[in-house]
Amino acid sequence: LESDDNAVILDVRTDAEFEEGYIPGAVQIDIYNGSEFLQRAKQLDTQKNYYLYCRSGARSGQACMLLNSVGVKNAYNLKGGIMEWKGQLTN
Repeated sequence: LESDDNAVILDVRTDAEFEEGYIPGAVQIDIYNGSEFLQRAKQLDTQKNYYLYCRSGARSGQACMLLNSVGVKNAYNLKGGIMEWKGQLTN
């Protein structure tokens, strides 16, 4: 992730979770808001590499599949989610 110049970090958690702290530079798209999530997913640059996370890794795994279904091929689940993140967080 650190060495990927084409990386975009996506936080698929809720607004309340996002406000508790997030990975610096992350873009939030709440997977629980289904129609908005799909609408925004379709607008993503398919040439970028997307690294997705949630709290533990379950929702971000589902989000990766949804991104794949709309043509985003480079979607990666950060396993363990923000709970396993060893880096800095922003509030």
